[in-house]
Amino acid sequence: DLESAEVAEVADAISGCDAVVFAAGAGPDSGPERKEAVDYGGAVKLIEACKEAGVSRYVIVSSKGADPDAEGDGFGLYLRVKGRADAALVESGLDFTIVRPVALTDDPGTGRVNVGSDQADEVGRKDVAAVLAATLHEDGTIGRSFGVSAGETPVEEAVASV
Repeated sequence: DLESAEVAEVADAISGCDAVVFAAGAGPDSGPERKEAVDYGGAVKLIEACKEAGVSRYVIVSSKGADPDAEGDGFGLYLRVKGRADAALVESGLDFTIVRPVALTDDPGTGRVNVGSDQADEVGRKDVAAVLAATLHEDGTIGRSFGVSAGETPVEEAVASV
């Protein structure tokens, strides 16, 4: 539980891992405190745990438009905490990749996505999960951030193009 566990507990849980993927989120109906605690605090706690456990590879699910300076409440707050988490990861010294999907759906996976700036409005969670898995095997994504949306390119090919 990234909200209540201490860094040492999280480090113990990931000890021996080659990589971590931060895909936790407070959810759209959560309040500001929970967004701060999960979307930012949880990501930072996992960064600290990676350093303690010697896990150098960290992939984070962020959001299109994530920006530590985003204005407004509601979705603006979400973009702000995601942006702050991304910035903390970039500054961490870990081998990071930031994946920024557009709006997520529960649609069946297609195995095809688009990465980069030519974005559709939505992408299925299963396709994002496939992108995350492919990212872990593609060293060219280290130190990079990229958007992902529904598209026509097979996942492995799209990730390799990053």
